[in-house]
This record gives sequence, C-alpha cells and structure tokens, in this order.
Amino acid sequence: MVSTPSSQPKIKLYTNHGCPWSHRAHIALSELNLPFEEEIIDLTVPRTPEYLNINPRGVLPSLWYNGEIIIDSAIIVQFLADAHPSHLLPTSNSEGAALRRARINFFVDAYFTKVVPVYFKSFGAKSLDEAETFAKDFVDAVSKEVEPLLADAAPYFGGSDKLTLAEVLTASFIIRLFSLTKYGVLHQSTVSALSERTPNFYTWAQAVIRHRSVTSIYDESAIVQGIKDWIAKMTNK
Repeated sequence: MVSTPSSQPKIKLYTNHGCPWSHRAHIALSELNLPFEEEIIDLTVPRTPEYLNINPRGVLPSLWYNGEIIIDSAIIVQFLADAHPSHLLPTSNSEGAALRRARINFFVDAYFTKVVPVYFKSFGAKSLDEAETFAKDFVDAVSKEVEPLLADAAPYFGGSDKLTLAEVLTASFIIRLFSLTKYGVLHQSTVSALSERTPNFYTWAQAVIRHRSVTSIYDESAIVQGIKDWIAKMTNK
C-alpha cells in the first residue's frame, strides 16, 4: 500500500527533468503517491559547493528523506519501494517475494548490461549504413536477452496490471529510445524491427511509455535536443 497523509515523510529530490536517472525517482515517487519538494540542478554548469555538500559525487539524483541523504537512482528507488510497500515490489517476507524480486533484478540487469551498451554505441554511427548495423545489433540484443523475459507481461512485467520496479528502473530509457527513433537520432528501422521481431518487448514498451508516471515530467522535444547536443559535443572532442 502507498503512504497515507498521516504517514508521509518529508522528501526533497535534487533532480533535473532531462536526466534519465533522475526520471527514475520521479516515476517511483509518482507511483507511491508521495509528495515532495524538488530542487532543479543545472547540468550545463559545474555543481555548486552547496550541492557537492549534499552529494560529493555531484551526480543526480539525490534524495533528502526525513533528514537522511540517499544517492544513486537505483538505490533511491529501491529504498522508496522498501520503505513504502506497494505494487512496485512485494515485501521481502511475503510469499513468492524472493523469486519475484530476483526476476525483476535479472530483467533490469539484462537490459542494462546486454542492451544499453549497444544503444549507446548507436550514438557513434558515422554513416547511415553504420547506423542501420547498430540498429540491427540493438534489436538482436533485445530479442536474445529481454524478449523472453516479457512473455507474461500483462501489460507490465510479470503479469502485473500496474508498474513494477522493473518499469521504474527502465522506463526513462525506454521512452527515450522511441523518441530518438522518432526524431531520427537512431535509425528509423529500430522501432519497426522491434515490432516485428520482439512483440513482447514492443507491446510492453508501448504500455510503459504511455503511463502517466512516465510521461509526467517528460518534455520530448527538449530531451531529444539535449541528447543531440550531447552527441555533437562527444563527436567533436
């Protein structure tokens, strides 16, 4: 169950709406119906001494929770899910919880260790042919590593009719994948190939990218432009 007004903690999120890691925390807070204050951190300039006092690593997001500072997006959302039991994740001592948690962890690991590296490699394509090759490699990775894990999605991971921690941890990257293909940053064949070759993944992803908790802070055009600027900067180094 999510928090009720009488049990709600004091929360402040240090964030940037264009950051996919911060996006994770926004999705979790939305799903848990937790009110919070936010402070936007400008990622285009060096971190201020004030923010480095909060998070010496200078990365986003950071969470202030009842006087305690928690950093790292995966740790933040895991903490929130554990502190506020809900549909996101079964409590550790409930029946079948250990197995479900293990399956969620395996799914997230598969996506970020086997698929995301190919996704980032696509940004370095130097020609249309190379971009098409990277797109095929990406779809191959999804087909091999992720597609089988979504066989029972209905529409969300593991047959859930609500978002789970699996979606909280991956959705900000999934929605960017479709936006970047739409705007031509990634090869146009990516989405059509996913639809044809990975129907489980494609159907699941369509449900994910339309969910209000995923779209609530998502400014598609601004985010795509930011990624284009980042790619140009990396290319010119």
